[in-house]
Amino acid sequence: MSGSSRAATRRSSLLPDRYGYDYGGGRRLAAPALNGAGPVLHCQVDAATPVPSTLPEVAWRAGLDLAPIDVTDDESVSWLESLVWPGEHDRLVQLRAAVNGARDDPPRIVSGDLRHDLPALADQAPAGATLVVFHTAVLGYVHDTANRRRFAETVHTLGARWIADEPPDVVELEQPPRPGPAPGGEILLSLDGRALAWAAPHGTWLRWLA
Repeated sequence: MSGSSRAATRRSSLLPDRYGYDYGGGRRLAAPALNGAGPVLHCQVDAATPVPSTLPEVAWRAGLDLAPIDVTDDESVSWLESLVWPGEHDRLVQLRAAVNGARDDPPRIVSGDLRHDLPALADQAPAGATLVVFHTAVLGYVHDTANRRRFAETVHTLGARWIADEPPDVVELEQPPRPGPAPGGEILLSLDGRALAWAAPHGTWLRWLA
């Protein structure tokens, strides 16, 4: 996202302006100071990847989730931490840093279903900004192809920029990757139905598509 933007997303991606980013090779965006220090997310990218030079400017943010998690509730956060795979201490550290920062100013999360509740939430965004709908590893849980297609149609109807970070078989792309074997287990980053890059499931690396 760039410029003045609005984001209707899940909690995990509602605070992109509060994180730092390290893309390797000295390409780094500093994390804003937030309750001590914001987390720094590490992602190894290839030479073709267009690395941003500034953090995104977010004018409004809201999330849509079937079961929102309250980051101010210790029991809820403890359950969230239990989802980090054993042995992945670095991810646990990053999660705790993100939760620590979010507690200062928790983003708004609405309990709802992406299949039919997105338009009402998007209507609450301020006029004059760019509406951005972002989701990662969500559509795989919408098992009905027709429901996934209707969701895509809804996003287009809203006039939103659509950033999807999903397995390649759950998003019907207007411009798919060039023919060839897909990396096993990776996810596909797309913008407005155009494939942009292959990425690791947890964002540790990204390979841009020409």
